[in-house]
Amino acid sequence: MSVASFLASDHPTAFSFEVLPPVRGKSIEQVFKTIDKLMPFDPAYVNITTHRTEIIYREVSEGVFQRTSERTRPGTVAIAAALRGRYGIPTVPHVICSGFTRSELENEFIDLSYLGITDLLVLRGDRAKGENRFVAMPDGHEHAADLCRQVVEFNDGAMIDGSRHEPLAEKFSFGVAGYPEKHDEAMNPEIDIEHLKTKIEAGAEYVVTQMFFDNRRFFDFVARCRAAGIGVPIIPGIKPLTALSQQTLLPKTFHIDLPEELAGEFRRCRTNDDAKALGVEWGIAQARELKAAGVPSIHFYSMNAAASVEAIAKAVY
Repeated sequence: MSVASFLASDHPTAFSFEVLPPVRGKSIEQVFKTIDKLMPFDPAYVNITTHRTEIIYREVSEGVFQRTSERTRPGTVAIAAALRGRYGIPTVPHVICSGFTRSELENEFIDLSYLGITDLLVLRGDRAKGENRFVAMPDGHEHAADLCRQVVEFNDGAMIDGSRHEPLAEKFSFGVAGYPEKHDEAMNPEIDIEHLKTKIEAGAEYVVTQMFFDNRRFFDFVARCRAAGIGVPIIPGIKPLTALSQQTLLPKTFHIDLPEELAGEFRRCRTNDDAKALGVEWGIAQARELKAAGVPSIHFYSMNAAASVEAIAKAVY
C-alpha cells in the first residue's frame, strides 16, 4: 500500500517523522540512532530530506577561481533504500526542483523505480544561498507543480527526450507541501491555496504542512482547502522547540508566528534545557489536540529533536 493510500484509509492517527542525510563524509550511524529511538512508536513511514546542489567558487591559484557544484548532504536515494531494508517501513524521499535539472530528476526516478521505492514528497525546494528569489536550473523546474507533472509523465512512460517506455507497473505516488501560515512568496493566502490546488490537480495525493505552533492555523488551513475543493488528506507537520535561538530563527527562516501564550513562556526560558522542556510540553498539547481531531497522521520534524519527539510520542501514542 502506498503512503497516500494508507493516509486515505480508515485508521487511528499515525506517527511519522523526517530525517536528514548525514553531512558529506559522515556516517549513517547517527541516522540509525535517531530512528532506533522512534521505532517503538510504529512509524507509518519515514521521510528523507534532500538538499540542492550549491555552486561554489574555489580559489585554485592567486586570483583564479574554479566553479564547482557540491551537495553537502548527498545520499537521499541510498538512505531511503538502506532504511527500508533495515527497518522494513515505507520510506519517502524528497525530490526537489531546486538545484536539479529535469534530466537529473529523471535519473533519480529511474534509480528509485529500480529499488522499488515509489513514495515521494515533491517540493520546489529552497532558494540558493545568497539569492533573494528562486531561480530554476537551466532545463529545470520553476514550480513544484511542474515537477509533479514530470512524475506523472514518467509514470505513464514519457521520457524528457521524447522517447517512451512501458508505463510503470509500480507507479510513483506522491504528496506535496502546504503552508498553514502562507508560503513567504505567495501574495496572499488565497493565491497560496490556488497554488496548492494546482499541485493537487497535477497529481499530488496528499499534503504535508510546514511546521506550525498554533493548531488554530492548521484547522483554518484545512477548512480553506476544503472550501477550495482540495479533498486529499492533509497531514500536520510539527516540530518541538529545542533551543533559545529559535525565538528568532524559526520566525525568520520559516516565516511562521508563535502564538502569544507560547511566546510568553518562551521568553521566560533561560537555558536551552528550559526551551526543550517547553517544546515537549507544547508539542504534547499540540499532538493530543490534533489526534483528538482525527488527523490521518502527525508528522514530526525531528532534526536535532529526536529526544523531544520521543518524549512527545510516549505521551501521545
